[in-house]
Amino acid sequence: MITLGAVLPSLTAKLELNNLQAGSLVTFLPLGLLTGSLLFGPIADRFGHKILLLLSCLVVLLGLQGIACFTHIHLLQLSIACIGTGGGILNGETNALVADISDEQEKGSRLSLLGAFYGIGALGIPVLLSTLSRHYSFETILQGTGAVLALCILLCLPIRFPAPKQPQGFPVREGLGLLRRKSLLLLSFILFFQSGIEGVCNNWTTLYLSQTTSLTAEQALVILTCMVAGLTAARFILVGLFRKLRSETVLQSSLLIAATGFALLLFSPGFTRAATGMVLIGTGLASTFPVILSIIGGHYPALSGTAFSVALVIALTGNTLLNQLTGQLSQHFGIQTYPYTMLIAIALMLSLFRYISTPKQTNK
Repeated sequence: MITLGAVLPSLTAKLELNNLQAGSLVTFLPLGLLTGSLLFGPIADRFGHKILLLLSCLVVLLGLQGIACFTHIHLLQLSIACIGTGGGILNGETNALVADISDEQEKGSRLSLLGAFYGIGALGIPVLLSTLSRHYSFETILQGTGAVLALCILLCLPIRFPAPKQPQGFPVREGLGLLRRKSLLLLSFILFFQSGIEGVCNNWTTLYLSQTTSLTAEQALVILTCMVAGLTAARFILVGLFRKLRSETVLQSSLLIAATGFALLLFSPGFTRAATGMVLIGTGLASTFPVILSIIGGHYPALSGTAFSVALVIALTGNTLLNQLTGQLSQHFGIQTYPYTMLIAIALMLSLFRYISTPKQTNK
């Protein structure tokens, strides 16, 4: 995903695209992500993880090669849609696979480790691409990325994967019935706010700091990177913490840490306070996906892929809607509303999780 964003300016310049055409290309990435997140679960439950993992890598590979080779706008849109769809499948599929091959005590730790490598990519790939772009064209970089994906396909071919959970045919009624499961929907809406907060932080933090403080744009970008660094480091630490502490305790404590980070962003912070705040935000947000996905995987083992699809689609929807809400609030009340909006979102996450975690009394 970061590779695509990095080469887009070069692609736009090469093909002399206007802003409208460039914008139309970018639009196909989130649409593909949503499509891939929606499709992977039922397919994984019906046919197993291996074929889907290999197919999604191949789809992304073809999309990358398409961007490197095609010059027609519609073929480029199709290529970017392939990258988004394959990426959405890979994101959900890898999380579902890790949940399926782990017992209840290991789910949180292993999902945290998986998420940590996502952070390594987010931190390391921009540096790698910046270095490579000094010596190679964006077409060569894309072809090299495709070669890495091809290597991943070859490495996965001989590995034995878990058997399909529904080899006799996907139970449509049971799958649709998940949409009526209150616990699944409530857990998914925690991810709705989590994904929204991450998206808003990535899109609005630099603007907030540049408009409300004396920090430069370069300093604001460094501060934004602190969030990803905090999230990545925290997920490595969580691998061990989940083996010693209850996941409920870890999640609630983490969200309070994130709230402290947003509080530090209030009232025109300097560089040190803003950077510390973003580290705390990343650290605090690190546990949500591993905890919630491990709970979902444990609650719905027979249809875990489909349950993950429901959760991730709701999460992606939250990313879009919370970004739009932040934009509307900023337009009408000023960018100063950004940290307050995030604090409210964290309070809603805590309320939802405490409600789900509270034992319900039953009538005897």
